[in-house]
Amino acid sequence: MSDRTKKLGAYDKEFVWHPFTQMKEYAQKDPIVIEGGEGAYLIDSEGNKYIDGVSSLWVNIHGHKVPEIDNAIKNQVDKLSHSTLLGVTNPPAAELAKELIELCPQGLKKVFYSGDGASAVEVALKMAFQYWRHKGGPEKKTKFVCLENGYHGDTLGAVSVGGIDLFHSTFGPLLFETFRAPSYYCYRCPLNKTYPSCDLACATELDKILSEHHEDIAAVILEPYVQAAGGMIVSPEGYLKSVRESCDKYDVLLILDEVATGFGRTGRMFACEHEDVTPDMLVLGKGLTGGYLPLSATITTQEVYDAFLGDYEEFKTFFHGHSYAGNPLSCAASMGNLQAFENYNTLEELQEKVQFLEDELKEFGGLKHVGNVRSKGFMVGIELVEDKETKEPYAPESKIGWKVADHAMENGVLLRPLGNVVVLMPPVGIPMEDLKKLVRVTYSSIKKATEES
Repeated sequence: MSDRTKKLGAYDKEFVWHPFTQMKEYAQKDPIVIEGGEGAYLIDSEGNKYIDGVSSLWVNIHGHKVPEIDNAIKNQVDKLSHSTLLGVTNPPAAELAKELIELCPQGLKKVFYSGDGASAVEVALKMAFQYWRHKGGPEKKTKFVCLENGYHGDTLGAVSVGGIDLFHSTFGPLLFETFRAPSYYCYRCPLNKTYPSCDLACATELDKILSEHHEDIAAVILEPYVQAAGGMIVSPEGYLKSVRESCDKYDVLLILDEVATGFGRTGRMFACEHEDVTPDMLVLGKGLTGGYLPLSATITTQEVYDAFLGDYEEFKTFFHGHSYAGNPLSCAASMGNLQAFENYNTLEELQEKVQFLEDELKEFGGLKHVGNVRSKGFMVGIELVEDKETKEPYAPESKIGWKVADHAMENGVLLRPLGNVVVLMPPVGIPMEDLKKLVRVTYSSIKKATEES
């Protein structure tokens, strides 16, 4: 290890508090210092190359050092790096909004910018709440329906509509009350049903909540098709359309959080396209800039937008905003990201890779401790279990997911598991040869880690 790497590692251990990381254990190892990237690879300070198997936490789309995004940022920084969006605009913010509306499901008309996914979720919740105040007064429709195992970010509003106890239960006293619907977790069905004979019982339960409490409910919020942080849980076909129909039936808004699932991750530009569903609010983040800069968006309908229009003294304004909302550099990066989609025929090229991945994943089910393999497009969860017959999970102290990740790192692949679930979510632009290596290394790492345990 070079002196430079040692110095950077020492600074990191002494001064940095890492997110979602137990620092006591982290401090016991030499940190990997990532200082370069190229294509699907990350490069550390010692020159070692690793396939970016989780897209740098699900943000990278086309790979690293993408000319379209690089040049967009370089050109913009020579013009303007930042100007507020409060009362004025800037070219990239205006141009990007137009492009997003043309790209989104028909019926979505207005773009509200924020800095990250959780902030965009907060916007959607506050918009939905205030929308119904304008429509029906302050005492009606103030609550939300969310799903168990759902994850929408780490701000208090986003946590309130989250459903992962490990992440969220500590903050219970700080959160607002919600209605919880069961997850669409077929492998461990919370209703003890079996798909497809269940007739989408999880969607029926959500419908029941709406039927009983719709006069109090402002909106339903969920991740369409894949609960990402919940363990890459993939919904059964027809679930999303059923929820849309229930929201329409009971006059409740539908918020779809596509922070993780958007921009090709599920094989379509947006996951809601798989069932031709248009939400009342679409939340975007992560891959919006191709994994370069912070930017998120809450995209909504003309009807929602119009409810906030009025004379100044009516105070119907949406009093919410962020200092860096619509930042020109971030918006320029996003325009470069969309240009790369077009230049590389990203979605078209992705289909062959998705089919290859699905075919290869069938082999994983033969491993002794692989209980369930689930995927939608390039979002993959491989759930490891102590016993396949009983579905007995590994105990937390086994750290089986991290043992897999350690073996993968030794073979040039960076992974980050979710407990017992090994996650694969590479850049959608990953070359086929690198995708093959990612799959091979993951398979061998799971086999080795589970044999050792």
